[in-house]
Amino acid sequence: MLVERLRTIVGNDGLLFDPSELLVYECDGYVIEKKVPDVVVFPTSTEQVVAIVKLCNEMDVPFIPRGAGTSLAGGCLPIGGGVMIALTRMKRILEVNLRDRYAVVEPGLVNVHLTQHLKGTGFHYAPDPSSQGACTIGGNVATNSGGPHTLKYGVTVNHVIGAEVVLPDGTIVQLGGQVEDVPGFDLTGLFVGSEGTFGVCTKVTVRLSRDPSAYRTMLGVFNTVGEATNAISAIIGAGIVPAALEMMDQGIVEAVEAAFHFGFPLDAGAVLLIEVDGLEVAVDEEASRIKELCSENGAREVRLANTQKERLLLWKCRKQAFGAIGRLSPSYCTQDGVVPRTKLPEIMDFINEVSARHQIRIVNVFHAGDGNIHPILLFDERNTEQVGRVLAASDEILEKCIELGGSVTGEHGIGVEKISFMEKLFTKETLEVMERVRTVFNPSGRCSPQKMLPTAGACGMEHIERSHPGKKASS
Repeated sequence: MLVERLRTIVGNDGLLFDPSELLVYECDGYVIEKKVPDVVVFPTSTEQVVAIVKLCNEMDVPFIPRGAGTSLAGGCLPIGGGVMIALTRMKRILEVNLRDRYAVVEPGLVNVHLTQHLKGTGFHYAPDPSSQGACTIGGNVATNSGGPHTLKYGVTVNHVIGAEVVLPDGTIVQLGGQVEDVPGFDLTGLFVGSEGTFGVCTKVTVRLSRDPSAYRTMLGVFNTVGEATNAISAIIGAGIVPAALEMMDQGIVEAVEAAFHFGFPLDAGAVLLIEVDGLEVAVDEEASRIKELCSENGAREVRLANTQKERLLLWKCRKQAFGAIGRLSPSYCTQDGVVPRTKLPEIMDFINEVSARHQIRIVNVFHAGDGNIHPILLFDERNTEQVGRVLAASDEILEKCIELGGSVTGEHGIGVEKISFMEKLFTKETLEVMERVRTVFNPSGRCSPQKMLPTAGACGMEHIERSHPGKKASS
C-alpha cells in the first residue's frame, strides 16, 4: 500500500524497494551501524516532498532525509526503517545574483558543482568540506559542515541566509531570505545543524564571497607531530589568520603520496598545508612570517606552491586524503573531536597512546587551525573483535576532547554515533530545552527519529545501546 501510493507521487523510476537495491542505503560514511530503510524515494520538487511527508504522517511511518550519504556519524541511518527521502535528484541551481551576492540552490546539489558554476564570475561559495566533490549542500546544512577554509571564512551557518523547509507535518516554511538579516529570531541559524530532525530542506539561499586577489600556498615539513602542532600555535599566536591551516601525519602522507605522487617526503612525521589569501601586497608578508615561525618551531623545509597547478594538486591531495586511506585499510572510522588549539600537542600524544593500548593503527588529517581533529582509526569491519577495540578507542579520544575543554564534534554532527556523549556535554536541563525546541518543529517525532538527543523518538524504538565503552552495531 505504502509503495503504491509513493509510486503515484514520484513515478516508477522514483523509488526503490527491492532488498538488494536497498542495501546501498543501509549506512552512510559511518559503516559500523547499519539499518535498511523499507523504501527509498527520490522526489524532484518541493511539492513531491510535501506529498511524501503527508503520506508518511497519514500512515504513521517514520521518514528521514538523505543527501549523498557522505556523513560520518550515522546522521542518515534509518532507525526504525520507514521511508528514506533521497534528495539527490533535486540538484538545480535556481538563481545566481552576483549583484546581491547570493545563490539559490536545491539541497541535492553537489557542493563543488556550485564552485564550478561560479568560476570566472569573481565570486565563490566559501564552505569547502573535504568531501566537496561528493557531498551535497543540503547535507552540509544538516550538519553545519566546515572544511579547510573554515578558519578564516567560517562554517556553513555563516554562509546560509535562507532555507525553504518542509516541516514534519508537511507545511512549507521560508526561513530567512535573500538579505543579510531579517527581523525576528534567527530560525535559519537554528535550522542549520539540526541534522534533519526539524524537517526536510528543499531550497537553500547561500551567501557568495568575492574571490581573493592573491593566494600563497605552502607546505611545511616537520620531523614530528609535536613540532607541527607547536608551529600551528605560533602562527595563530602571532595574530595571523591563514585561510587554511591543515595537518597530515606520516600515515596520511604515505597514502596520498601513493595515490597522487606529489612528492611528499615519506620520512616526515607531519606536514602542514598552509594558505594565506587577500590583497597581493599583503600575502607575501604573511607568507614570509609563517615561514619564519615554522622554521623556529622545527620545520626542516617550507615549500611554496609556485604555480596554480601545484596549488591545486596540493589541495587535491588534502581533500582526497580520506579516499586514499583505502590503500591502508579495508575499513576506517573517522572521529571529529575539537580541542582548544593550545591543547593539540596533548590530544595528539593521547591519540598515540590510545593507538598503542588498543592495538589500532590511527592516522591523522585535520583542520589544525581551529582545533578540529580527525583521527582515522583503521580496521576491518568483518572482524568483530577489531570493531570493539575501535569503538572503545574512539570513545576514549572523544572523552579526552571533553576533558580538555573541547567537544565531540566540529562538523560531522551527533547522528547516532555520539548520542551518549550529549549527557556528558550538556546538563539535563539544557537537553530538556533542546528537546522542547525539537518538539516545536517535529512534535510527532517521525522525522529522523532517534537522532542527536538521548530521548525516545517515534516508533517506540529503544535508544541504540552501548555494549561496552563502544556501541553495539545495528543489524
